[in-house]
Amino acid sequence: MTFGEKLKVVRLSLNLSQTELAKRTGISERSLYSYEQAGILPRSSNLRKIASALNVSVSYLMDEEETDPHKNIEHELYIANSRNQFGYKGAREATDILSRTTALFAGGELDDEAKELFFQSLMEVYLDSKQEARSKFTPRQRARRTKADTEK
Repeated sequence: MTFGEKLKVVRLSLNLSQTELAKRTGISERSLYSYEQAGILPRSSNLRKIASALNVSVSYLMDEEETDPHKNIEHELYIANSRNQFGYKGAREATDILSRTTALFAGGELDDEAKELFFQSLMEVYLDSKQEARSKFTPRQRARRTKADTEK
């Protein structure tokens, strides 16, 4: 199924009109209509809003072969959380961590629940360490350190 077809099927399965989805996402009805009917793909920020409002993963909406609406949804939530707290650099780092650790389990013996628990724990550690670093090193402190380093 194409993005537009999946969008419409999921929206209707939740008994949502385009108007209701527009209110939930902040995306115009006209844009939603064009996504469903004209095959136009939304920009990434709108795609994330739609996936969140419909409680499906972005990868489900974008991959025509994917049939599991919740595939990778936890990963996407962690990345979105990183983006909200630490900006695009944080999201990029979170994506990198997830992709590197996924390789650890390729062909491994862990079941999906154990893998998910590992990823959740890893992302919590990552977010906690980023928050701690942010509290220790405010922009003013970084500027002072940089100035002190250049004066040496």
